[in-house]
Amino acid sequence: MAHSNSSPKKFRTIWISDVHLGTRGCKADYLLDFLRHHDAEYLYLVGDIVDGWRLKKSWFWVQSHNDVVQKILRKARKGTKVVYVPGNHDEFLRDYTHLGLHFGEIELVSEAVHTTADGRKFLILHGDELDGVVKHAKWLAVLGDWAYNVMLSVNHVFNLVRRKMGYPYWSLSAYLKHKVKNAVNFISSFEKSLADQARKRGLDGIVCGHIHKAEIRDIDGILYCNDGDWVESCTALVEDWAGQLSIVHWADEQQAKRSAEVTLETAAATTFTQSATQQHEHHENTHRF
Repeated sequence: MAHSNSSPKKFRTIWISDVHLGTRGCKADYLLDFLRHHDAEYLYLVGDIVDGWRLKKSWFWVQSHNDVVQKILRKARKGTKVVYVPGNHDEFLRDYTHLGLHFGEIELVSEAVHTTADGRKFLILHGDELDGVVKHAKWLAVLGDWAYNVMLSVNHVFNLVRRKMGYPYWSLSAYLKHKVKNAVNFISSFEKSLADQARKRGLDGIVCGHIHKAEIRDIDGILYCNDGDWVESCTALVEDWAGQLSIVHWADEQQAKRSAEVTLETAAATTFTQSATQQHEHHENTHRF
């Protein structure tokens, strides 16, 4: 994916999760483009960055996946404080979180508390800890993961057809998931459980991932924040230098930018054609007289 040479936009904090490197559904090119365009003082990797479940079954690792890892390591070397909070798909790292280990200057922890620029404190964890299916019936979670990956494959083919027809990226899988009543009920229950967890600890809010649904909303006085994912929506949660939080929808922003560029190119081409036509008509009229 093409990117500009302009200086990256810098936030105080960036949260990303559910990248699922090692799967065909991973939008590594979009994430790499986002990381090239943005820097931060703090970068939190909120779980499921690498998909250990999928890699155990079938190895899929392309150059763009390497590029994402190298880009994150490079940011850490250049001074960004990178904190990795493992999720259920990269749970193999959880055995090392209590050791205070650093991998290439990336701190590995089971959870974290982040203080925003305006003094609010947020619990940071992946979120599967409060997902009853993952916690108590892993076999069902694995089955659901298989079905989800099938849906992502359909989504990939669907968007290839849309691209050839000139339409922008649109997540069919996310649309179907959020239209299913049981999924909607699960998401609502999940969000409330996470907010309750922050409340019990006397914190102001929580940042999580896991359910692939970016969201910022107040739940009974607790600010619930989900940074989304990089297999469907291509979203990140960011904090500005005043402590305000927002969600960046990178795929949507890039599509809007490309559409604007096409509009400008079309307008320029139209202007050029009109100018050439007018010059030709002027030449014809001058020659006639």
